[in-house]
Amino acid sequence: MSKLTGLGQGVNLLFGNETEDEKYFVCEISKIDPNKYQPRTTFDEGELLELADSIRSNGVIQPLVVTPSDKNGAYTLIAGERRLRASKLAGLTSVPVIVRDLENEDSLLELAIIENVQRTDLNPIEEAEAYNRLIEKFGYTQEETARKVGKNRSTITNMLRLLNLPEFIKQDIISGVLSEGHARSLLRLAGNNSSQKEIRDLIVKNKLSVRQVEKLIRKLNATPKMQTATVESDQIPASYLAVLANQLTNTLNSNVKISQTGGRGKIEIEYYSLDDLERLVGTIANQPPCGIAEND
Repeated sequence: MSKLTGLGQGVNLLFGNETEDEKYFVCEISKIDPNKYQPRTTFDEGELLELADSIRSNGVIQPLVVTPSDKNGAYTLIAGERRLRASKLAGLTSVPVIVRDLENEDSLLELAIIENVQRTDLNPIEEAEAYNRLIEKFGYTQEETARKVGKNRSTITNMLRLLNLPEFIKQDIISGVLSEGHARSLLRLAGNNSSQKEIRDLIVKNKLSVRQVEKLIRKLNATPKMQTATVESDQIPASYLAVLANQLTNTLNSNVKISQTGGRGKIEIEYYSLDDLERLVGTIANQPPCGIAEND
């Protein structure tokens, strides 16, 4: 049997120095049961269809990883859920597999998580939940978990912190509405779900970058009274005022402050010379200041 090439780092991690020849064969898809410990729960339908098209043209390049199950002649999937699903969509009845003998179900969970993490197949929330399962199931420390998956301990710590976010933000991360960077910024408002929701809505509405969000949250944290005070129903949220002031500052190239009392307020624009004042007036009024010729 010819040696199979194209194995990724995740599979090599699972098998160490063992050769693929000793473990590889083509298995009927009907004999492969899903892995109940599969850490990946979200599969993009469009990506699956693209992979199915590739499989129709080129076959399954990287074999699935399986282990013998309790059922006679059947196997349980360790890793390769996405390839298995795409193979079914492509109409295949069999796929290449590598068999891994495991001692117990704990090993099935551990290797499934490690393989998925190594392949970067998980979204940030799935990855964080996978680390958390390793810690809770096996009693690993964060340092031990980091060694298992080949990451820095600080990476594990930061990923686990994402699980402290409210459910609506976690769902936004899973669906790609918010990036991991946005999520890390929102962690600075931990425990304040209303502010997190407020900022989340501004991110989506105004397509704010991570840097803009960080700046906005710094301003919020610097004015705690604005966060906790009971405001009138028509008062504009302080976080939104900060965004508007930032937009005016960028447009006018001058520092802008917006303050309010109830539903009313004022806009303060700084200028630094007569020329600068005339420039601002011309920009706002969209015409030269009175008494100044257009060509001066």
